[in-house]
Amino acid sequence: MIPKPESRASCPTCGAPATVENRPFCSRRCADVDLHRWLGGVYRVETDEEAENFEAEVKKTTQGG
Repeated sequence: MIPKPESRASCPTCGAPATVENRPFCSRRCADVDLHRWLGGVYRVETDEEAENFEAEVKKTTQGG
């Protein structure tokens, strides 16, 4: 069953009811806050790789070699 647009899912940022236009958020502001948290490293996806190796690989690829 497909949820109805008026279903009252809560915003993951502030807990207010989500809007159809900004789902799953209640507003553009809460969506931007969430994006800032991801880009700022507040939210992370766990991995087994070491950070130093990743940074070295990024440096290598951005410097062309």
